[in-house]
Amino acid sequence: MFTKKKEPVSLLRYWTTRYLLTLVVGLLIVGAVSAYWIKYAAVEKQIEVTRLFAEEVADRVVDDEGDILVGAKLHQVLDNRRKFMGVDRNLVLFIKNNQGEVIYSRPGMLPPTLEKALPGLLEQADTADRIKQASGDTLYVIRKNLEYNDNIIGKVILLFPETDIKIGREQLQYLVIMLGSLGVLGWAVIYFHSRRLSEPIQQVVLSARKIVEGNYDVAITQPIQEREIHELVYTFKEMADRLRQLESMRTELLAGVTHELKTPVTSISGLVQAINDEVVSGAEQKEFLEICLRETRRLQKMVEDLLDFNSFAVGAITVHKEEQDISKLVREIASQWRIVQDLGAISFEVVIPEKSVTVFVDPGRVQQILTNLLNNARQAIGKAEAEGSIQLVLYETEGDMRIDVKDNGHGIPAEEQPLVFERFFRGSNKKDKVRGLGLGLSYSRMMAKALGGDLMLRQSSEQGSVFTLILPKQT
Repeated sequence: MFTKKKEPVSLLRYWTTRYLLTLVVGLLIVGAVSAYWIKYAAVEKQIEVTRLFAEEVADRVVDDEGDILVGAKLHQVLDNRRKFMGVDRNLVLFIKNNQGEVIYSRPGMLPPTLEKALPGLLEQADTADRIKQASGDTLYVIRKNLEYNDNIIGKVILLFPETDIKIGREQLQYLVIMLGSLGVLGWAVIYFHSRRLSEPIQQVVLSARKIVEGNYDVAITQPIQEREIHELVYTFKEMADRLRQLESMRTELLAGVTHELKTPVTSISGLVQAINDEVVSGAEQKEFLEICLRETRRLQKMVEDLLDFNSFAVGAITVHKEEQDISKLVREIASQWRIVQDLGAISFEVVIPEKSVTVFVDPGRVQQILTNLLNNARQAIGKAEAEGSIQLVLYETEGDMRIDVKDNGHGIPAEEQPLVFERFFRGSNKKDKVRGLGLGLSYSRMMAKALGGDLMLRQSSEQGSVFTLILPKQT
């Protein structure tokens, strides 16, 4: 069965509609509760006024000698007092003596059904405060004892229908005006805040479209007070800046890789062509072949670096951990590196504690990382004739083993330090002086993390740099 996919709506419309529906439902509930309370207050007021009227009737019909007076003028007197007090015109009044006999009644103009059922209603009125009629209407009952010298000599009974309780029109008007005003005000507030909420998100959407089109210049300058929206917008801006950097690095990568691969290929091609055309011979021909082999190995090394990096990035390369004396391992790596380097005037110091510590690492990967860090330190110092120093320091912390590689070279500019571990990134100090693909530090950090540790740039300035390899004691 096919269903039609719902089209998304704007944030402003979506939330304004839902807020408005919630507001309407809330106002309806408030209106219903308010109407019920107004009706309840009207009933209570009518009961209280009728009770006062019953007390006045009781005072009037009992004389000073304790007799109940229900003369011919009682109708007129009670009607005047009823009108003055605002008691409902459908009020039914009965006066009973001490024997329970009705000695006075004021039914007035009653509906036939009520007049017919009056005897039974009067009997129920002796005990009940409300009487339910067969028609479904409700009669309220007010009783007042006639007393003389603390003795009960009779009773006043008043009946009035619930339907005659009138709710003031002004009260309903005020209620409608209040709810309407709250509704309009609430909708305006909701619309304003939803619009204000949607504006920065709309800016993010427009900026995202620019990024899709290849424009990474995202300008979001509007101040935002809401923390979550502020974090969303500025995290997106940071992402756009990061994408711009990556795009720039990608462009440089293509140019760099092309240049780095093209140079040895061009060199090899020219030398092989010279040999093939017999331009050179003898010892010179052998020298050309050695240069070709050297360039071929360099080209092979760059291709292997790319393949190893990509394989490691997708988790295709594994590490083989084994128990190692880290002090002995670092000493051997330092010794091997020193042998193949032309250090000249550069001093190389290895600081290893006498205490032996056993860790579980892949010695080959540790050697790759340290060799790359030492090569970078050597390049940072420059020519072998320059006076410089490199230190390889092994030390123990509470939870891990750490190896610092220190140099007193030219350092890394502050703006480039956050990028040194990015793949294919080559700093300004190395870009034009040292050939390579910019994978060394990124590849080394990946290996360090695979060993359960990490690699970080601890500090760098014009006085030199310190890289730290962290290896866990137990993995």
